[in-house]
Amino acid sequence: MKIYRTTQGIIIEANEKFYLSNAQNWDTYVNRDNLFDELNAEIQELNEFSWDGSGILAPIVQQEIWASGVTYMRSREARMDESKDSGGADFYAKVYEAERPELFFKSSAARCVGTGEKVRIRKDSKWNVPEPELTVFATSNGKIVGYTVGNDMSSRDIEGENPLYLPQAKSYDKAAAIGPCLYVPNGVINPDTQISIEIVRGGNGVFAGDISINRIKRGLDELVGYLFREMSFPSGAYLMTGTGIVPDNDFTLLSGDVVNITIEGIGTLSNEVE
Repeated sequence: MKIYRTTQGIIIEANEKFYLSNAQNWDTYVNRDNLFDELNAEIQELNEFSWDGSGILAPIVQQEIWASGVTYMRSREARMDESKDSGGADFYAKVYEAERPELFFKSSAARCVGTGEKVRIRKDSKWNVPEPELTVFATSNGKIVGYTVGNDMSSRDIEGENPLYLPQAKSYDKAAAIGPCLYVPNGVINPDTQISIEIVRGGNGVFAGDISINRIKRGLDELVGYLFREMSFPSGAYLMTGTGIVPDNDFTLLSGDVVNITIEGIGTLSNEVE
């Protein structure tokens, strides 16, 4: 099933049919350990709803967005390459093999955008890329109950200059996009699920790539477990799980580019760059 946060309210999609929930509070609605069973029971009491797919909002209100890095081999190689001049390459090689994963704060809800909204590149950066990522949603108890599509916008030159600049490279206004929905399966997501990205410039594709989420080195429960070790999230939390698709070093985003990220079974997150 899928849950959409929209201007009309909370809409549930099940078996290609839509239902408008009577619930009003997004935070309490999604923060349930048995979310799939609760949704399945709820739609039995609702009438089918006619919806044209308009008015979609980012599926977030009070949740924070965190991110994990260097979870794919391609990301390890890219981070090492961009930071070799600063002497930081060894940090990324070590964290890929280490027991403890890299975790960092990505965005508050206020700085996040949804599908159809604009993401930003920093004015003080000359090398910017999107990072397509499976993003998990965990309840306040640390249980993964849903998934969405994430775009972890990144300023590669800033992070490459010095690893300590990571917060500036990763966290700024409109640097995170998630959506279009919260996908809630009856169990864990299929490990063979594909993530794909297409970047369009002036109507023409300038970059495309895809990867299976089974290429993630660490387990999703492992990543969430580390996130929740010494922090509480009263409304649950989103965690971006890293990227395995990185454009070549001569590519950078430009204002006006359109980034389309698709994850099988979830949908497409589409954002124009400004």
